[in-house]
Amino acid sequence: MKFMVGYNDSPSAQRALLLACRAAQNAKDAVVHVVASLETGAENAMADAAYLEEKLQAARDFLKKEQVPCETHMLSRGLGPGEDLVKFATDNDVDHIFMGIEKKSRTKKIFLGSTAQFIILRGPCPVTTTK
Repeated sequence: MKFMVGYNDSPSAQRALLLACRAAQNAKDAVVHVVASLETGAENAMADAAYLEEKLQAARDFLKKEQVPCETHMLSRGLGPGEDLVKFATDNDVDHIFMGIEKKSRTKKIFLGSTAQFIILRGPCPVTTTK
Protein backbone atom coordinates (compact mmCIF):
# COMPACT_ATOMS: atom_id res chain seq x y z
CA MET A 1 0.00 0.00 0.00
CA LYS A 2 1.07 3.55 -0.65
CA PHE A 3 0.27 6.17 1.95
CA MET A 4 0.90 9.87 1.52
CA VAL A 5 1.22 12.57 4.16
CA GLY A 6 0.82 16.21 3.18
CA TYR A 7 3.50 17.65 5.45
CA ASN A 8 4.35 21.16 6.62
CA ASP A 9 5.59 20.37 10.17
CA SER A 10 2.54 21.92 11.84
CA PRO A 11 1.24 20.08 14.93
CA SER A 12 -1.67 18.71 12.89
CA ALA A 13 0.71 17.52 10.13
CA GLN A 14 2.79 15.75 12.77
CA ARG A 15 -0.36 13.98 13.98
CA ALA A 16 -1.14 13.00 10.37
CA LEU A 17 2.39 11.56 10.08
CA LEU A 18 1.77 9.49 13.20
CA LEU A 19 -1.55 8.19 11.80
CA ALA A 20 0.13 7.23 8.52
CA CYS A 21 2.92 5.52 10.44
CA ARG A 22 0.43 3.41 12.40
CA ALA A 23 -1.52 2.54 9.25
CA ALA A 24 1.69 1.48 7.49
CA GLN A 25 2.73 -0.67 10.45
CA ASN A 26 -0.60 -2.51 10.15
CA ALA A 27 -0.50 -2.93 6.37
CA LYS A 28 1.49 -5.34 4.24
CA ASP A 29 4.28 -3.93 2.07
CA ALA A 30 3.38 -0.33 2.90
CA VAL A 31 5.41 2.75 2.12
CA VAL A 32 4.76 6.27 3.37
CA HIS A 33 5.41 9.21 1.05
CA VAL A 34 5.92 12.39 3.06
CA VAL A 35 5.23 15.27 0.67
CA ALA A 36 5.72 19.01 1.11
CA SER A 37 4.68 21.56 -1.49
CA LEU A 38 6.73 24.71 -1.86
CA GLU A 39 5.03 27.58 -3.63
CA THR A 40 7.40 29.00 -6.22
CA GLY A 41 7.96 32.70 -6.48
CA ALA A 42 7.55 33.17 -2.76
CA GLU A 43 9.61 35.94 -1.25
CA ASN A 44 11.47 33.62 1.11
CA ALA A 45 11.57 30.56 -1.14
CA MET A 46 15.18 29.61 -0.35
CA ALA A 47 14.66 29.85 3.41
CA ASP A 48 11.36 27.96 3.12
CA ALA A 49 13.05 25.20 1.10
CA ALA A 50 15.84 24.81 3.65
CA TYR A 51 13.33 24.75 6.51
CA LEU A 52 11.12 22.16 4.78
CA GLU A 53 14.08 19.95 3.87
CA GLU A 54 15.13 19.91 7.54
CA LYS A 55 11.58 19.00 8.62
CA LEU A 56 11.29 16.31 5.95
CA GLN A 57 14.54 14.81 7.26
CA ALA A 58 13.05 14.75 10.77
CA ALA A 59 9.94 12.97 9.42
CA ARG A 60 12.15 10.47 7.58
CA ASP A 61 14.15 9.82 10.77
CA PHE A 62 10.95 9.28 12.77
CA LEU A 63 9.57 6.75 10.27
CA LYS A 64 12.93 4.97 10.03
CA LYS A 65 12.99 4.65 13.84
CA GLU A 66 9.48 3.16 13.65
CA GLN A 67 10.73 0.76 10.92
CA VAL A 68 8.34 2.12 8.31
CA PRO A 69 9.65 2.40 4.74
CA CYS A 70 9.32 5.96 3.50
CA GLU A 71 10.25 8.46 0.85
CA THR A 72 10.23 12.22 1.20
CA HIS A 73 9.43 14.68 -1.57
CA MET A 74 9.62 18.45 -1.76
CA LEU A 75 7.54 19.64 -4.68
CA SER A 76 8.10 22.98 -6.37
CA ARG A 77 6.17 22.81 -9.62
CA GLY A 78 4.40 26.15 -9.63
CA LEU A 79 1.08 24.69 -8.52
CA GLY A 80 -0.89 25.51 -5.40
CA PRO A 81 -0.32 23.09 -2.51
CA GLY A 82 -3.67 21.33 -3.02
CA GLU A 83 -3.10 20.83 -6.74
CA ASP A 84 0.47 19.70 -6.10
CA LEU A 85 -0.55 17.05 -3.59
CA VAL A 86 -3.48 15.75 -5.65
CA LYS A 87 -1.25 15.50 -8.73
CA PHE A 88 1.41 13.63 -6.73
CA ALA A 89 -1.18 11.22 -5.33
CA THR A 90 -2.64 10.60 -8.79
CA ASP A 91 0.72 10.20 -10.53
CA ASN A 92 2.00 7.78 -7.87
CA ASP A 93 -1.14 5.68 -7.37
CA VAL A 94 -1.42 6.58 -3.68
CA ASP A 95 -3.96 4.46 -1.80
CA HIS A 96 -4.64 6.80 1.13
CA ILE A 97 -3.82 10.42 1.99
CA PHE A 98 -3.27 11.69 5.53
CA MET A 99 -3.16 15.39 6.31
CA GLY A 100 -3.53 17.83 9.13
CA ILE A 101 -6.10 20.58 9.02
CA GLU A 102 -6.13 23.98 10.64
CA LYS A 103 -9.20 26.01 11.43
CA LYS A 104 -9.54 29.09 9.24
CA SER A 105 -12.12 31.80 9.26
CA ARG A 106 -14.50 32.05 6.30
CA THR A 107 -12.72 35.21 5.18
CA LYS A 108 -9.33 33.47 5.15
CA LYS A 109 -10.80 30.61 3.12
CA ILE A 110 -12.13 33.06 0.54
CA PHE A 111 -8.79 34.78 0.11
CA LEU A 112 -6.42 31.88 0.70
CA GLY A 113 -8.50 28.90 -0.36
CA SER A 114 -8.50 25.65 1.55
CA THR A 115 -5.84 23.11 0.69
CA ALA A 116 -7.56 20.41 2.73
CA GLN A 117 -10.92 21.03 1.07
CA PHE A 118 -9.33 20.85 -2.38
CA ILE A 119 -7.62 17.53 -1.57
CA ILE A 120 -10.72 16.03 0.05
CA LEU A 121 -12.89 16.91 -2.95
CA ARG A 122 -10.41 16.12 -5.73
CA GLY A 123 -8.12 13.49 -4.26
CA PRO A 124 -7.98 10.17 -6.11
CA CYS A 125 -8.30 8.08 -2.92
CA PRO A 126 -9.60 8.23 0.66
CA VAL A 127 -8.35 11.16 2.74
CA THR A 128 -7.98 11.13 6.52
CA THR A 129 -7.66 14.49 8.24
CA THR A 130 -6.68 15.33 11.79
CA LYS A 131 -6.60 18.50 13.87
